[in-house]
Amino acid sequence: MDLSNIIWAFVWFTALGVVLGAVLALASKIFAVKVDPRVEAIVDALPAANCGGCGYTGCAALAEAIARGDAAVNACTAGGVETAKAIADIMGLPVVAPNRMRAQVMCSGTHGKAKLKYKYDGPADCNAAMRLAGGDKLCPNGCIGHGTCVAACKFNAIEIKDDIAVVDYNRCTGCGVCVQSCPKKVIKLIPYESDHWVSCNSLDNGKTTRSYCDVGCIACRLCEKACEYDAIHVKDNLAEIDYSKCTSCGKCVLKCPRKIILHSRDPRAKTA
Repeated sequence: MDLSNIIWAFVWFTALGVVLGAVLALASKIFAVKVDPRVEAIVDALPAANCGGCGYTGCAALAEAIARGDAAVNACTAGGVETAKAIADIMGLPVVAPNRMRAQVMCSGTHGKAKLKYKYDGPADCNAAMRLAGGDKLCPNGCIGHGTCVAACKFNAIEIKDDIAVVDYNRCTGCGVCVQSCPKKVIKLIPYESDHWVSCNSLDNGKTTRSYCDVGCIACRLCEKACEYDAIHVKDNLAEIDYSKCTSCGKCVLKCPRKIILHSRDPRAKTA
């Protein structure tokens, strides 16, 4: 083979490589995705829990949304006030402290109080139990108590005690992931400092509720009549507190014949 042909081939391929490299370098600059430097700073300010309570897939996705202006600087409930302040500084916006919330299990159907359809012997998962006639408890809206919410919580703030879920307020960040995970929608978010709540989720009339639970709300309206502040009303056969009006006077607690309007200091209310 002629040596000159080899040399020319080498030169040709070298030149082609240089040209293609230059084209790729130019293309990388033209089509480069510009990264907002605030995103990394926001990610560092977030708690890295990746709990999903903000509605985004993780902290990185939330950081991008905040930088774009699609999410509020206080969107991370898990981070609380300090995280909101840090992100507000990064964004150059006024500090808006998040309204702290906590998860609350609206059910008092513990072992022996909630009647059962059958004895469940399966995976420790409420969704699995739901596939068997809606769970083992007769109440169609009560806590199943097999721990799907426990598995979902990234902060170890919820556990199963006496067949129902119970929240540890000291650990709860109000992210709401347990609320989303509960197939019976028994867990709700309420203002963190709230003293009272109705620990029942039944929507059936009083007679029906009595048939499957010894402590369920019977829609008697005695709590409604006792409240001087128009802060509690029976809707769909279930008492519901309006926290914007509640003064924590406790009169509804005293009047409830089923003893299912609880106070945060009630030993049934928390794990501690």
